[in-house]
Amino acid sequence: MTGNKPTQSGAFGWLTITDIAKLAGVSVSTVSRALADNPLISEKTRKRVQEIARDNGFSINPIASSLRSRQSRTISVVISLVHEKDQHLYDPFWMTMLAHLAETLTDAGYEMLLSKVSVHQDDWLDRIRRSQRPEGMILIGQSREHPAIERAARAGYKLLVWGAKLDSQSYPTIGTDNEGGGALAARHLIGLGYRRIAFLGDHTLPEIGQRYDGYRRALAEADIPLDPALVVASGFDPAHALVAANALIAGGTPFDAIMAASDMIAISAIRALNGVGRSVPGDVAVVGFDDIQLAAAAHHHPSGHRAGRSAAGRKHRADHRRRNGRLDRDAGRADRTPVYPTKASWRRGRRAVARR
Repeated sequence: MTGNKPTQSGAFGWLTITDIAKLAGVSVSTVSRALADNPLISEKTRKRVQEIARDNGFSINPIASSLRSRQSRTISVVISLVHEKDQHLYDPFWMTMLAHLAETLTDAGYEMLLSKVSVHQDDWLDRIRRSQRPEGMILIGQSREHPAIERAARAGYKLLVWGAKLDSQSYPTIGTDNEGGGALAARHLIGLGYRRIAFLGDHTLPEIGQRYDGYRRALAEADIPLDPALVVASGFDPAHALVAANALIAGGTPFDAIMAASDMIAISAIRALNGVGRSVPGDVAVVGFDDIQLAAAAHHHPSGHRAGRSAAGRKHRADHRRRNGRLDRDAGRADRTPVYPTKASWRRGRRAVARR
């Protein structure tokens, strides 16, 4: 711009907002508002200030700006893996969920700050909030941290949890009908004639516990007794799941189907079965839960419920778009708890996948 000669100022030779104000012949507050595209400043002045700033390579310091406005435009996304600290974030479930969250938050003008919590500490939520100073927090999964999340919600933290809706909770959750999905998977297997249906998963976790409840309900409806020997605890990590599946096989209790609490567990179960010469679905039917893309591509992949995280991420994005701008109003409200129905993707000659 003619007449707007670049200049250097400030302690480090950088232009300051005061320098831009002098070049534009306006006040510092006017420059600040103009650069924020505030409509209180006339369009002519806004364009002139913005052009001067652009010509001189000036940009607003986001940290200083957030301190002045007390709006950080950041959201903390926290994954709690206290129940299985060795699980990696490159798990397809987490990668899919995080990708959708990052895209949604970026579209809404927010930065995403990611944290993994693998060891319980009473003040872990408070430490994250103090260090990151986010405008809100999204927690993916409750792990075994429901009491800590409950305390934070009662203290007024702005947070939203992807997870299970629990009795008397004070925080809002978004998630799928885990119990309905578990029942859907088990009923499908029962409808195909299977009666010795094993369950692989850690049903002490909120979401998995609800899937297990659905499994038990479907067995009871069909007058099939629950055999404790066919219920084997399993982590989500493929190595842990493989150990659990091998333990089920080595236990010697007959079974003709497996309901796995996640797709990664289902894939490991298929590996274990193949390792002892049992085919899927010829000898054993396998149902997974998530409908991740890796499961669809897996050799002899399980049928499944689409209670999956890719679908979960898309729903998270859609829900965010519907609720964008209402974080202050909705955060901490347990009545803001949408539960999405679980759908099924039955794959002929393969495994079923429950989708979220």
